[in-house]
Amino acid sequence: MTAIQREKMDYDVVIVGAGPAGLSAAIRLKQLDPERSVVVLEKGSEVGAHILSGAVLDPSGLDALLPDWRSMGAPIKTEVREDNFYLLGPAGQVRIPNWPMPPLMSNHGNYIVSMANVCRWMAGVAEGDDKVVGVVAGEFGRDPETREPGPSYEPGMELRGKYVFLSEGVRGSLAKQVIAKYDLSKGHCPQKFGLGMKEIWEIDPAKHREGTVTHTMGWPLGKNAGGGSFIYHLENNQVYVGFVVHLNYENPHLYPYMEFQRFKHHPMVAELLKGGKRVAYGARAISEGGWQSIPKMVAPGVALLGCSAGLVNVPRIKGNHNAMLSGKAAAEAAHAAITAGRASDELTAYETEVRTGAIGKDLKKVRNVKPLWSKYGLVASLMGGGIDMWLNTVGLTAFGTLKHGKSDAAATGKARDHKPIDYPKPDGKLSFDRLTNVAFSFTNHDEAQPAHLVLKDPSIPIQVNLPTYAEPAQRYCPAGVYEVLGEGQDATFRINFQNCVHCKTCDIKDPSQNINWTTPMGGGGPNYPNM
Repeated sequence: MTAIQREKMDYDVVIVGAGPAGLSAAIRLKQLDPERSVVVLEKGSEVGAHILSGAVLDPSGLDALLPDWRSMGAPIKTEVREDNFYLLGPAGQVRIPNWPMPPLMSNHGNYIVSMANVCRWMAGVAEGDDKVVGVVAGEFGRDPETREPGPSYEPGMELRGKYVFLSEGVRGSLAKQVIAKYDLSKGHCPQKFGLGMKEIWEIDPAKHREGTVTHTMGWPLGKNAGGGSFIYHLENNQVYVGFVVHLNYENPHLYPYMEFQRFKHHPMVAELLKGGKRVAYGARAISEGGWQSIPKMVAPGVALLGCSAGLVNVPRIKGNHNAMLSGKAAAEAAHAAITAGRASDELTAYETEVRTGAIGKDLKKVRNVKPLWSKYGLVASLMGGGIDMWLNTVGLTAFGTLKHGKSDAAATGKARDHKPIDYPKPDGKLSFDRLTNVAFSFTNHDEAQPAHLVLKDPSIPIQVNLPTYAEPAQRYCPAGVYEVLGEGQDATFRINFQNCVHCKTCDIKDPSQNINWTTPMGGGGPNYPNM
């Protein structure tokens, strides 16, 4: 086959991913030198289209990057006024008082935001005088069956930079390859993940309390999995209703999406949503490994930013502030290196700043909460983790640094060792089937392209995963991408890639690690309006 010829363009810095980390890096590079050539690549149809986050924003990252953001028209208006924590049972709830919680758990001074809209605004700041551009540079027209160039093939453009920043978000496809190629996880715990699902609801104005933040734990997950919920009241009588399931669960019969739908039938939640309507849905994996799981963040010519490195503070359910700080730090390290005449080496100054600066201090204080929860359960995490966070405020610790165990994929148990779970049928008012909800993510893929969900071995789903694990892909995917059709010798495995909301759960949780998530062509995927 003839070698593919691509046009080449050179930049100082190439940034992959127009999320809070990548856009912060672009903004900071232009602050340091307006003549610096920077390109930002985004796989969505527009900036913000693939951004899904809770989100209660700690503004510390934005304060460091753009101290005047309050006067710059940022879509950050709803300050947190009330902070609630509940432990749920099947029919009731117990409020956990705020006073015993460490100060870092307080949301005072934080904002309820749409990170999709914040990123759209940041992209405008980054563009400035049109010297920073956002592009989708990719190839089009591969044959959907052979994956070889077809008659309408376009090879795309090769963008080269003195340094490349990977800010793709959780389980980024390029970051995954770089981590493997340079063995960046050596000496660090495996990354841990959760699956976050979110709906936007418009509710009865009489029930709306703008600025109220509520988190819950306990029911319906119980001992089946770790996780919890969030309910954030933003402006315009809207609430964000979200549910997170830790992906280290053992029971392969667990159905995270249906746990979310069941949660909304809890009396406290059902009363809030009664008479309202769901207007949007989405899902995204969350990095949960924290301090112990941050890989080496630099390799020759490349740096991992934000969730590509796993910078989420799990007990606070916040990572956007650290993503922004990482973008700022990477930009400063690259600017210094390029000014000194360097290129394509390791930006060690960036890694040092992340681990010893504000990000490292933020994550190190909470490093034992997740492993305590994984090993000993919710109560131990609340009590032991709370004590450890208090001690960490004065530089002490009760546990040292606990290690994470096996990967989330390896944590999956055999189907024969676990009981199937009976889930109630969605009622179409509070709870919905997956395909109905996926329509509210406004997902679209060109069907005349190869599936971007690639099986390393097509025989494994039916020959290995089905008999051993009851093929959990048909349950852990929050978009109904994977189906097992037929039974016995007639069973087949179907991939409905058109439904994919780019959450990356399959790439993470598949027990055989047989699914490789790759970037689809043409800016496909969800088109989140206000997530």
